[in-house]
Amino acid sequence: MLTVFSVWVFAFSCADKPAPAGEKLKWMTLQEAKAAMEKEKRPILIDLYTDWCGWCKVMDKKTYTNDKVIEYLQRKFYPVKLNAETREALQWGNRSYAYNSSYHTNEFALFLTHGQLSYPTTVIIPVGEPEPQPVPGYLQPAELELIVKYFGEGHYGKLPFETYQKGFKTSW
Repeated sequence: MLTVFSVWVFAFSCADKPAPAGEKLKWMTLQEAKAAMEKEKRPILIDLYTDWCGWCKVMDKKTYTNDKVIEYLQRKFYPVKLNAETREALQWGNRSYAYNSSYHTNEFALFLTHGQLSYPTTVIIPVGEPEPQPVPGYLQPAELELIVKYFGEGHYGKLPFETYQKGFKTSW
């Protein structure tokens, strides 16, 4: 009996575990996410923020510290935190994006949001899909759950979002 119990404990201790309480989300750079995509295909989630954005700070504090959010994003996405106002040139696809002084933002932020700048914006870049999917505004964990599970569970492109949303039950 002790042997069976020991094997059971060992087997489940080696399984994937949810994020321990208090663990922080491991944000990647855009280039790290791009390199990781070459090894394992996953959607990219970009938290598009600015330093002056109050709601961005609230989302950092309330949404991106939620244990269920952390565990799911680390398992199903490549999470990228990107300052929309970075003056650093950003490479994506076959293009380089520079700081645009007229808009006081990087051109990559304009590309991600289809020119509709709003902060925070959660942007999903689906696997194999060059077109970013921006979701503007502050999202509570349950609101983010609906969106990330739509993409993370492979419903995007197969099921209209409105149909998915009607049958969705939040658990966060």
